[in-house]
Amino acid sequence: MPEAPSERLQELSAQRREKADALRAAGVDPYPARGGGALTRIAEARSQFEAFESAGSAQAEAPGTRVAGRITNLRNLGKLAFLDVRDGSGAMQLMCRKNVLGDDWSVLAALDLGDFVEAAGSMIRTRTGEISIDASELRMLTKSLRPPPEKFHGLQDVEARYRQRYLDLQSNEDSRGVLVQRSQIIAAVRRFMEARGFLEVETPVLQPEAGGAAARPFLTHLNALDEERYLRIALELHLKRLIVGGLDRVYELGRIFRNEGTSTRHNPEFTMMESYQAYADYGDVARMVEELVSTVAQEVLGTTSVQFGTHTLELAPPWRRVTMREALQEYAGVDFFDYRDVASMTALLHEKHIAVPENAGWGKLLDALVSETVEPRLIQPTFLLDYPVELSPLAKRRTDEPSLVERFEAFAAGWELGNAYSELNDPVDQRARFASQVALQDAGDDEAEMVDEDFLVALEHGMPPTGGLGIGIDRLVMVLTNSESIRDVILFPLLRRRG
Repeated sequence: MPEAPSERLQELSAQRREKADALRAAGVDPYPARGGGALTRIAEARSQFEAFESAGSAQAEAPGTRVAGRITNLRNLGKLAFLDVRDGSGAMQLMCRKNVLGDDWSVLAALDLGDFVEAAGSMIRTRTGEISIDASELRMLTKSLRPPPEKFHGLQDVEARYRQRYLDLQSNEDSRGVLVQRSQIIAAVRRFMEARGFLEVETPVLQPEAGGAAARPFLTHLNALDEERYLRIALELHLKRLIVGGLDRVYELGRIFRNEGTSTRHNPEFTMMESYQAYADYGDVARMVEELVSTVAQEVLGTTSVQFGTHTLELAPPWRRVTMREALQEYAGVDFFDYRDVASMTALLHEKHIAVPENAGWGKLLDALVSETVEPRLIQPTFLLDYPVELSPLAKRRTDEPSLVERFEAFAAGWELGNAYSELNDPVDQRARFASQVALQDAGDDEAEMVDEDFLVALEHGMPPTGGLGIGIDRLVMVLTNSESIRDVILFPLLRRRG
């Protein structure tokens, strides 16, 4: 009967501890504070050697280098050994010869997959064409006491990939690639915004009121002041205060916290980019979004045509523009102007077999209808325009139809990527909208907007016409990396505690 994996793991770990003890007994620290000299990243070392080869320096001595990394493969042939090591930039083969390494050869007996080593020597290309380091020095940097996941054929449990992301990154090249691309996407977003004159700022995470979105907040207690505080559910209201203060173009990339469920598209802690531009409206913002997404895709992926599932998405401008009213008529055969009260909208949802949200006002009922009948059909990049005022307490009314506001949501692959308004800057109207939200709270809607009195005071000092935008960075990364679960693009997604 084969050993249980846990018993085998314990045995391997014990063997590794014995090797660490043997190193200590021989006067070698298995966890030294530093290496033996300045390091070159592996990708840079490879590039330097290829440049040396291209220069045709056949008679010259190949450049020497010093690298460090984790062992991913080890082949000991007696007096010759080959190690494959990887750092954050790439992989390199080390050729270790007993007659060259001298005393350092003894380190090989203590090595296992997953250990970190440092090696120095001349670079060569082996008879098989592999760029390698002919090691003249070999040094242990870190002894790994547990075998890497590939020892057990990789991480088979999907949940384990998220719980132990460090093992996922070690063993899964695709996971590592997606999360590297996430960083590149965020950097490209920052470059785009900076090039357009936006100032990156930071606003409070702990807030007296959680405003700027329809969401249930997290509540915490601030001991120093003996007061309750909310974790922010949006960046909006503080960024608008900066527009009032005279900073005409501002943006923030920040973490948002919403006390809601998890799914393939939702994580209670996520990353948002919000921007506000004075003297702009939602039309200006829509053009900026097209340019932003297509520019980021081109920079990071080298194309504006991206694959997502079975669909090929074309991100280059112009994106389709359709009003919510037109989209509902097209996809659901419904004109929401014919269902302008809670009773008729509830009946419509029942008729279409759509779940009716509890304690919902008319706006939330309409949102449920759109979510089920329209949004999944918006595969190619689309701006859904002109929402009813009940859905948009912070957006400016249309002058030609005051029951609607100048708002759009951006969709791709059936997912919402962003939300934008011509921002409401009339403090009287804004106060009335907040009062309507209070009525919804009193009726049991725990996602209705909170009243932020200081924000109302700021508006009374005057805010110029402004175009505002919020883009879900996680969703954007999902689309650009063909990732169907938000957990694949967040390094440490929220999971239920074990046990």
